[in-house]
Amino acid sequence: MSPAEEPDVLHILWMNGGLSCDGESVALTAATQPSIEEIVAGALPGLPPVALHWPYFDFDSGPEHARDGFIQWFHRADRGELDPFILIVEGSVPDEGNKDAGYWSGFGNDPRTGQPITATEWLGRLAPKATAVMAVGTCAAYGGIHAMAGNPTGAMGVPDFLGARWRSKAGLPIVCVPGCPTHPDNLAETILQLLYQVGGQAPAMELDEALRPTWLFGHTVHEGCDRASYYDSSDFASSYGTSNCLVKVGCWGQVVRCNVAKRGWINGVGGCPNVGGICIGCTMPGFPDKFMPFMEAPAVEPEYAPLVRTLRGFTLRIAGG
Repeated sequence: MSPAEEPDVLHILWMNGGLSCDGESVALTAATQPSIEEIVAGALPGLPPVALHWPYFDFDSGPEHARDGFIQWFHRADRGELDPFILIVEGSVPDEGNKDAGYWSGFGNDPRTGQPITATEWLGRLAPKATAVMAVGTCAAYGGIHAMAGNPTGAMGVPDFLGARWRSKAGLPIVCVPGCPTHPDNLAETILQLLYQVGGQAPAMELDEALRPTWLFGHTVHEGCDRASYYDSSDFASSYGTSNCLVKVGCWGQVVRCNVAKRGWINGVGGCPNVGGICIGCTMPGFPDKFMPFMEAPAVEPEYAPLVRTLRGFTLRIAGG
């Protein structure tokens, strides 16, 4: 009996057949807190045995028509043979009904017809059977790039397709981990928390109004930014390549909820504004349309900025003797 068939194994079905660049899959390979290898290997205390069916990392994947073929795990879940399982969706959900012929995206073939099964159909089949559903990346969470004005696909996020108030058969809401791409450790940490929760080792995670984990998305980029003090004294950069606040060259960090500036990107290093890049709002519903043009975000000088500059001047003179 293979590990994936042992009793009490918690299966993860990762569906990246929607409209996607696979950015979340790539990001997850860089996670370190925890790493995906630690999750799959069961190297963390209290973690239930996990079988991960993910195109990037699946040791139990055989040919398409073999019993252990990758797509067969999705068919088995559809037949009710996998319980419990978590469905992770990467990529936005297209509207397959807005055209007369063809399809926007598919994931595996129907064994009866040999024709592709659309990602939309898979989501409709598997979501009601799943113990929990995760939407990873802003495309899966809110539609993202594919939902911007002018796109013909009618793309939407998983909560748009299933309903924002949708609940799994275990009574769990959709969990969204947005980002373009998602922060590696935010993604791995949320997967781990959900595994503990489904396994009875952790309480239900708290989500905000956009279905994001509050401990990760409860604060703005500005609150964790290395450049925040420059904003307080209205010391704004007029071009790139300086250490000043970037709000006047387009940074949306004052309103965007994201922890990348505080957490860093990989191993605590990086984070968009910390390394000179503006925040473009990629973790927010409505991205990218509501945050364009990226280089012209409004900037307002705080009323207290002159006082802050004066007080800092006093401090510097005193400190300098």
